[in-house]
Amino acid sequence: MTFYRPFTCFDLLKFNNVNLDPLTETYGLSFYLQYLAKWPEFFTIAESPSGETMGYIMGKVEGRQPEEWHGHVTAVTVAPEYRRLGLAAELMRRLEEVSEQKQGYFVDLFVRKSNEIAVGMYKRLGYSVYRTVIGYYSSPGGDRDEDAFDMRKALSRDIFKKSIIPLKEPVKPEDLE
Repeated sequence: MTFYRPFTCFDLLKFNNVNLDPLTETYGLSFYLQYLAKWPEFFTIAESPSGETMGYIMGKVEGRQPEEWHGHVTAVTVAPEYRRLGLAAELMRRLEEVSEQKQGYFVDLFVRKSNEIAVGMYKRLGYSVYRTVIGYYSSPGGDRDEDAFDMRKALSRDIFKKSIIPLKEPVKPEDLE
């Protein structure tokens, strides 16, 4: 059994089992606290009956009104021992639901092009590649050397699915809004 609940400040003290995974993008404490303060409804934790952190999602709402208003997945991650149980899909569903409530047109996220498992999961969840962002992810040495996919899923407000029409040309990180 899995419990889903709002993320709290205290969860920052016990989510290392998730964040120590090499596929997880980690941030400084102030970054997590900023998200928790500004967009608490976009920050959910999946917890085991014993209280262990199984995974979490954090996101925000961003863009200009009306058609660029959207939910953004900043991080979604599941501890290795809890993968392939549907936790990430449920966390994504919950963020999409909040994005609908906020009257967003779409949900977007960035994922490493090389992370084929995650890309496949997002495609199964209805996301498509909107564009490629050249050199979005830094290597351990600090160089920007890995491309990302900007993936999107249209929400019900985007009746004509205009928000997910793919761009033909890749962009650079400095070109992102």
